[in-house]
Amino acid sequence: MDTLLVVVNIAILLVFIGILFKMRQSSLSFSKRVFAGLGLGILLGAYLQLVFGAEAEVVSQTTDWYSIVGSGYVRLLMMIVIPLIMVSIIQSIINLEKTSQLGKMSGWIIGILIATAMVAGVVGIGSSLLFDLNAEEIEAGQAEEDRGAYLEERLGEVKDMTTPQKILQFIPANPFLDMTGDRATSTIAVVIFSALIGIAVLGVRRRSPEQAAVFTKGLNAVYAVVMRIVTLVLRLTPYGIMALMAATVARTDVAGILEMGKFVLASYVALLVMFLIHLALISLWGLNPFTYLKKVLPVLGFAFTSRSSAGTIPLNISAQKNSLGVDEGTANMSASFGATIGQNGCAGIYPAMLAVMIAPTVGIDPLTPGFLIPLILLVGISSFGVAGVGGGATFAALIVLSSMNLPVYLAGLLISVEPLIDMGRTALNVNGAMTSGTLTSKILGTLNQSTFNDKTAIEKDLAE
Repeated sequence: MDTLLVVVNIAILLVFIGILFKMRQSSLSFSKRVFAGLGLGILLGAYLQLVFGAEAEVVSQTTDWYSIVGSGYVRLLMMIVIPLIMVSIIQSIINLEKTSQLGKMSGWIIGILIATAMVAGVVGIGSSLLFDLNAEEIEAGQAEEDRGAYLEERLGEVKDMTTPQKILQFIPANPFLDMTGDRATSTIAVVIFSALIGIAVLGVRRRSPEQAAVFTKGLNAVYAVVMRIVTLVLRLTPYGIMALMAATVARTDVAGILEMGKFVLASYVALLVMFLIHLALISLWGLNPFTYLKKVLPVLGFAFTSRSSAGTIPLNISAQKNSLGVDEGTANMSASFGATIGQNGCAGIYPAMLAVMIAPTVGIDPLTPGFLIPLILLVGISSFGVAGVGGGATFAALIVLSSMNLPVYLAGLLISVEPLIDMGRTALNVNGAMTSGTLTSKILGTLNQSTFNDKTAIEKDLAE
């Protein structure tokens, strides 16, 4: 009986895929198809949740099949991340007039990412205080206790590495190994390796123009092929989002969310406030925040459903270049660095909220300057240093809580709502990366204003 029901559920997914395909044939815009996929995914997930229940074997088997479309799409995106970063960064550096521009670009991007992460920490603190969050009010079951024990085990990995050691992890020792994504810092290591190749080509061009020309011609050919692959993969976005969202909604622990409703609400209020701050920064630099928002929403929709900042890199770069008018070098740098450094959601809001929640359990008043100032500074430091160990929100929380002498096991109390909150955190992380890229390009005078104002720029690119 279960097998028959699974087949029926797969058939429904195939029907929905057919609907999205018909929408593409009808020349409906990319953005509309992305949000149609999101809506159909929610509808399909709700059906599975209501009819069978989140823990049912039918749902488990069904979502396993759905993962071929959803997780398969994420794998395709991850497949093109390294080639895309390499050829794009090398080409963009070759096109720079001066190598000093590379330092300015990187400095602004990293500076904006870390500064906004600290602001996000302040927002997280404010939301925790506004909703009067306290870890003592949360009951711990077996799952929460197991999660707490796991976090204490992982704490050793964080304590054993100093900040300089974490930063040292950025430097590639074996670039070919980093191309496989072997380390938490592989993406940044590939960025550094690619930048060195680009700088080397500039040097060769001054001494042996003919050899540099041969290399550049070959690179341009590889770049054209890689970008075509990117376009082909990105066209699958509506289908991937639908399958990912269906699986997420179907497996959601509704009881856990209702029990932890106050924390979920506080988290999303903080995330929303930080989104508004991003838009305010866009507006402050003379750009239309509504135009920006319309163009980044499809990317944020994927980030929300996939919960993968790294997997969103190709979409992030494409949207910045083709829709927002950000120059290629800045788009690549901001998307790559933003996937591991200065994450506003995972390394900003989340650890700050946890610290304020947990402080009262050990007799610390979270309202005192002696607690708040070190907390904000640690959020900024951890938002950079966490890239050296990987693990996103978990490691950011471990670094901050342990540095503040707070018990890390209490963070395990949030396991039931972790996936739901992580969706919003990932979307904010990606938006922070895109904001840093847009602002940096505007500050350095490399932003194509006409592309930014062209409302159909990304639609045309993906339709080619």
